Amino acid sequence: MASATLAACGDAPDEKAEEKIDFLPCILSDAGGFDDKSFNQLSYEGVEDAAKELNAEFREFQSTNENDYDGALEGFVAEGCDMIVTVGFALAAATKKSAAANPEIEYVLIDDAADGGEDGATFDGQADEPNIKPLLYNTAEAAFLAGYAAADYTKTGTVGTYGGMPFPTVTIFMDGFKQGVDYYAKEKGKAVKVVGWEGNDKGVFTGGFDANEKATNTAKQILDQGADVILPVGGPIYQGALTAIDESGKDIALIGVDADFYDTDPNTQDVVFTSILKNMKISVYETVLAAGDGDFDASPYVGTLENDGVGIAEFHNFDSKISDTLADELASVRAGIIDGSIPVTSYLVQ
Repeated sequence: MASATLAACGDAPDEKAEEKIDFLPCILSDAGGFDDKSFNQLSYEGVEDAAKELNAEFREFQSTNENDYDGALEGFVAEGCDMIVTVGFALAAATKKSAAANPEIEYVLIDDAADGGEDGATFDGQADEPNIKPLLYNTAEAAFLAGYAAADYTKTGTVGTYGGMPFPTVTIFMDGFKQGVDYYAKEKGKAVKVVGWEGNDKGVFTGGFDANEKATNTAKQILDQGADVILPVGGPIYQGALTAIDESGKDIALIGVDADFYDTDPNTQDVVFTSILKNMKISVYETVLAAGDGDFDASPYVGTLENDGVGIAEFHNFDSKISDTLADELASVRAGIIDGSIPVTSYLVQ
């Protein structure tokens, strides 16, 4: 049945060739769908753009829950997919199972190292199956910059964060954010505290990744502690923060994750301070394009500030509200992170 629901896409030719090439990439979403304005959508757009560049078709399957994974992957195999992109650490077990059974197919697993853990927490530089390429992102580095900026901007001296569930791909944002706040406070001698995350998996979580009442109430819990900058980590749960900000009647700044919320969700434009970017669209695009050209390399990719795999977005409507020195300070901190003089810890740093 999964095979029957696969959608054929990407049939617009470009200048590269008039006929379709013999290469079929396929992509399987995590729950949340390809319109989540976050990591599923960015990954989809990467496959879509690569397919257009290659003048190839592609297939997609949008999961609603974990029960879809195995059947969708079997459907992709039956469809003759040459490359299968799976989005999110929740698909790690199903991806490794499918890759082991189909060594002739190339796999790309996003946000999991595919090397023993099913929560993205382990990373030794080599996937369990030789035909899986992990795409990973050291977002702690970019979140550090966002935390530094938030600490400089806050008027209350309190900033906050909350996550969907305490998985490493979630807490890496929260941890980097706190490190950036703490670094600013130490360097500037300014008292700034973080609520919602203490480190070592101790923090505030909604228990899922849905934009529901729990997400709104959790955001309110953070705002009630005096935070005037809030970082929700977990796909659609940021929509709960939008509701909480609106109902608070206060001047609260929101920090987005994965994509630039200012562009992907215009509803955030009045409140989004910046966004912590995972340049998934580009890395997925480049990986699929290379495979289509016969140059698949299963070596893990780790996005960093140095290779522009992660970063922070512009301040958009907050440009006039930030300090005159912040841009130069962020450039200096970024350089320090890249050259190692400012250490940033995460599970991806060996």
